[in-house]
Amino acid sequence: METRIKIDQVEQAGYKEILNLEKFIESTPLTRIHKDLIKIRASQVNGCAFCIDMHTRDARNSGETEQRIYSLNAWRDTPFFTDEERAILALTEEVTLISNHVKDKTYQNVLDLLGESYLAQVILAIITINAWNRIGIATQLMPK
Repeated sequence: METRIKIDQVEQAGYKEILNLEKFIESTPLTRIHKDLIKIRASQVNGCAFCIDMHTRDARNSGETEQRIYSLNAWRDTPFFTDEERAILALTEEVTLISNHVKDKTYQNVLDLLGESYLAQVILAIITINAWNRIGIATQLMPK
């Protein structure tokens, strides 16, 4: 499989705007752990090999454990994640699979645990990685 169009070269202005959204997310108070979990889990759900590879390496470099990374796709069935992380992971899955809609219970749980501002940042982080996943999958980006 070969990488298709290089969007960053063909449509530089649009690509730059997604980068700007990523830069905004990086500037928020979202913890590194939360950002990593969102990026990995959404990429798993979407099946973006490039992003899974990149973000699991980033998470390891930030101190995330192998055990948690390996069990992330079965997070509901492990004791390895906090209540806040579980709420974020549930929201990540529901926003990523948006045609099923975000359940009121899921939304309210994240809101109760993290507050409005943090919730807004989580949603923006989920949306951003989903945009990257769609670029990666549509253009067949290959892990390095």
